[in-house]
Amino acid sequence: MKISNKIIDSTITEVAGEDVVPLVHTLKNKKNVSEFKLADNIKQEVNLTRNMLYRLYDSNLVSFIRRKDKKKGWYIYYWTFNMKRIKYLAVDIKKKRLEVLKERLKREKDGQFYGCNNKCIRLDFEQAMNFEFKCPECGTLINLEDNKEKIVNLEKEMKNLISELKDSK
Repeated sequence: MKISNKIIDSTITEVAGEDVVPLVHTLKNKKNVSEFKLADNIKQEVNLTRNMLYRLYDSNLVSFIRRKDKKKGWYIYYWTFNMKRIKYLAVDIKKKRLEVLKERLKREKDGQFYGCNNKCIRLDFEQAMNFEFKCPECGTLINLEDNKEKIVNLEKEMKNLISELKDSK
């Protein structure tokens, strides 16, 4: 599987946040880049840049070496982006998403859901019974929902994810 910028960006956004994407673009394909240089390149404060780097580090997407500045006596960290980890992380995220969708599909197939005409809230049978089949938000009567379309959409999304996972091998 070739790792595209789209896959990199979506994986980074998922694990570290959208604000970290420009940092990754700056760090990608470089080795041992000073955190100060990175902060300058993305036009952010060093502390904020460090925070982003630590979020990446939590997912093993960056590594660092530390060297002591001979003049000031401070430690300076030099960072490297781990491109190999992206592929595994992207696959892992898809697998977890697939598990969540399986659970949702099971719940949709096994349960009955009720909602009001104003689309305020969606309740299962037990919750609807507790609220005497009245919407707790707007007070209107709630009706049994036809969730066939939701089931079809979930199955379609799962099929796409399974296909993507097969392609990534």
